[in-house]
Amino acid sequence: MSVTQGHMDYEQAGELKIGQVGIANLRIRTLDVAQLSREMRERVERAPKLFGRAAVIIDFGGLTRMPDAATAQSLLDGLRAAGVIPVALAYGSPDTEALAEQLGLPLLAKFRAQYEPVGGASAPTASAPRPVAADAAPAKASAASAPKASDSKPGLVQKTPVRSGQQLYAENRDLTVLNTVGAGAEVISDGSIHIYGPLRGRALAGARGNADARIFCREFHAELVAVAGHYKVMEEVPKELRGKAVQIWLEQDQLKIAAQE
Repeated sequence: MSVTQGHMDYEQAGELKIGQVGIANLRIRTLDVAQLSREMRERVERAPKLFGRAAVIIDFGGLTRMPDAATAQSLLDGLRAAGVIPVALAYGSPDTEALAEQLGLPLLAKFRAQYEPVGGASAPTASAPRPVAADAAPAKASAASAPKASDSKPGLVQKTPVRSGQQLYAENRDLTVLNTVGAGAEVISDGSIHIYGPLRGRALAGARGNADARIFCREFHAELVAVAGHYKVMEEVPKELRGKAVQIWLEQDQLKIAAQE
């Protein structure tokens, strides 16, 4: 703050904007601290670029009873040790508000949750994996590289829509979605991602750090896209690319998005 000619100047030192960010939501179904910590550690080890030091919101709404503060703190400590950073509780009830105050965490309301675990048993069922035909790839798709892992598998093909709240993960392979990725849905691949319908949710390619991975989309309305941990949200994308067929790739650690013919 400075004083100039009799009036005070309140020029801000920092500009605060509220926008859409990539925050994971962990809905607790069984309050087993050891198992929850182990599952999170496995996720971080499987896709460190995506989950390592990721911000996580804890949602106790799936439990019949709210945990006590000591148990909840034990869970927070276990998740931090697993490699993620709990940053808030998902709003659910006055009990949640009281617990958040005891833990020193904020509450986040109206958070659109991604409840299905990556690659977990309860993840939405996809079509059986099979090789993706060369003539099935979008234009310029030959430029995309397969995952670098030596144990790479045939591409995973998803025929049905990926709906809001669902999360689909293609481990050590490319992912092809022949339908829509809805708002609030998330598709993740260690390789490249090809989407033949509208992309309205999130697409994250190169989840294990493959910087050569790419995203190809026929109709671009994404909430968030990422390659090898580098991401952009819709607010950062030029308006002229919205609704277009696009290609997304990394170039000198910068995420590039360009329209395709």
